[in-house]
Amino acid sequence: MSEADPQRRRSLAPMPLPPKVALVLQGGGALGSFQGGIFEALDEAHIPIDWVAGISIGAVNAAIIAGNPPERRVARLKEMWAILTSALPSFPIPLVTDQMRELLNEWSAGMVATAGVPGFFSPRPWPPIMAIPGTIEALSFYDTTPLIETLNGLVDWDLLNDGPVRLSVGAVEIESGNFRFFDTKHDRIDHRHIMASGALPPGLPPVEIEGKWYWDGGVVSNTPLSHVLDNQTDDMLIFQVDLFSSKGAMPRTMMDVNARAKEIQYSSRTRTISDQLMQGRKKREVAQRVLAKLPPELHDDPDVKELTAIAHDHAVALVQMIYRANAWEGGSRDYEFSERTRLEHWQAGRDAVARTIRNSAVLAKDISGRKTMAFDLNRP
Repeated sequence: MSEADPQRRRSLAPMPLPPKVALVLQGGGALGSFQGGIFEALDEAHIPIDWVAGISIGAVNAAIIAGNPPERRVARLKEMWAILTSALPSFPIPLVTDQMRELLNEWSAGMVATAGVPGFFSPRPWPPIMAIPGTIEALSFYDTTPLIETLNGLVDWDLLNDGPVRLSVGAVEIESGNFRFFDTKHDRIDHRHIMASGALPPGLPPVEIEGKWYWDGGVVSNTPLSHVLDNQTDDMLIFQVDLFSSKGAMPRTMMDVNARAKEIQYSSRTRTISDQLMQGRKKREVAQRVLAKLPPELHDDPDVKELTAIAHDHAVALVQMIYRANAWEGGSRDYEFSERTRLEHWQAGRDAVARTIRNSAVLAKDISGRKTMAFDLNRP
């Protein structure tokens, strides 16, 4: 189906859609293939994406989506993830315990730490401590030059900047510590902006853009939700893909401790920001109801006008799509770039969309009711 017929595409969706649909993608390294499965399933369900915002690996996936025509987006995502996982093929796994599978995953992650990821990053020949202070070689363990070729080969930058899908990616300016979003609405984005959003220290080097140096946006916040809501201009359905779950079992081993600590570290910030943003919107809804009860003679009061402007919001339905790790996925899950795990994550993303659509009756009702609500319809 062509981009020239967006209304027909929306009419085929399994739920009524508001004027805008956004896809919010957080960071999580190798877990980003879960986002690929989600996008493929949303595409198959005829749910168009008008705005995609990402941080870190989410920015890479977002660039592939925005920088390709609709009929090539899924294929390009699959091509990229096939490149990233090509060094660790999907070897057969015999009947093993969760503990044995976890050891296998840790071995795969160890290979990545030693040899890097094809098309993404490679280890430097010398450790940073042996490099000249102030040089780029002294600031990271890996070189991300391979990612330049990967992005330039898979992304049409003219389409990304001038096409129908808005793109936003977040990064942190190192010297000021300020969070910065690069947005195709007012910026011209190329491979540097995507790489800056994923330049996670100390593994990956900072990226220079117009005389300033940037690190991974996840250093400040692992979700770009705030940027989307702050710049919302119409009623919107938002799919927020979380790669780390806030809930998990009590650790049993040291590998479990590392995994659980990372989950809490990344999910807590995402959850806190999401909760604060949605609570703020609900408080503004209360203000709107109070303002509607004021007598007409107060409508032109300057304070009333100012409060009316502050309280104004468009409707939003936030759908959480949370990756829930398998028992064998340890603390290195975000850099375990094996083909087998990539395929499992991809399928998990597809399954998450299927569960969400099966439970979408309440979501459809909320969209038509113009409320501010958040949902997790992906619970097994």
